[in-house]
Amino acid sequence: MVSDITNDARGILAPDVGLKRFNLERCEPSGVVGRLVDRYWVVRWELPAGEGFDQHVWPHPVTNVVFENGAATAGGVTTRLFTRRLEGRGRAVGVMFRPGGFRPLVARRMRTLTDRTIAFDDLIGPRATALARAVENAADDQVAVGLIDALLTELVPSARHPAETTVRLAETAATDRRIVRVEQLAQLARVSARTLQRRFADHVGISPKAVIRRYRLFDAAEAARHDEIDWAGLAVTLGYADQAHLIRDFRTAIGMTPASYARACRPSG
Repeated sequence: MVSDITNDARGILAPDVGLKRFNLERCEPSGVVGRLVDRYWVVRWELPAGEGFDQHVWPHPVTNVVFENGAATAGGVTTRLFTRRLEGRGRAVGVMFRPGGFRPLVARRMRTLTDRTIAFDDLIGPRATALARAVENAADDQVAVGLIDALLTELVPSARHPAETTVRLAETAATDRRIVRVEQLAQLARVSARTLQRRFADHVGISPKAVIRRYRLFDAAEAARHDEIDWAGLAVTLGYADQAHLIRDFRTAIGMTPASYARACRPSG
């Protein structure tokens, strides 16, 4: 079941502020597609003339395919914050793959897509172009999502892909706060840390250490958002040596201290 943004806003910075400027809906993929796709998402915005809004995002360590204005792009894992400027009226329909979930669809290592965005048709051919046009002209959002799901159903391989094991490991790191070291994931996978690093580079696009760190910092950001600010205790829970190390990593990743982020999450007015 896809989590509502009020319960899980990981990756969207200061979401309660942003949701005053845009609307976000999430949809579940079909059963077959759900092997590789976490969710579909639809963002709509309509801002007064002359008014803009900058939404800051530190995404999940996944590939997203985005349909907007009759085109489709695939963005690999990004290692830094990015900002989307919203102006006027618009809509974007996206596919958020599971970490490693895009790899079975393409004949290339995900490391080659890290911090890159390319045309979706460069990866899967002209069907992506036709789909982007159909999504743009769809009668409503559910129809648009259904069109995307139908194509992905055709693309999902019938045989299990090795990346699907990596998907499960990365999602374990996402949900289990006890996972704070690469060796823990390697033990679960029954492989060496070096082998796990190679698999994550191929299937996800970043190292297992970077995946673990991102999800633990997501946990910290959600805690700050909800004013759960026992930072010393949280630092221990998330595997940090002390509170100072957590705050340093948080500031490096998100651009502000946890206390400053907590203030930024409070809607004004």
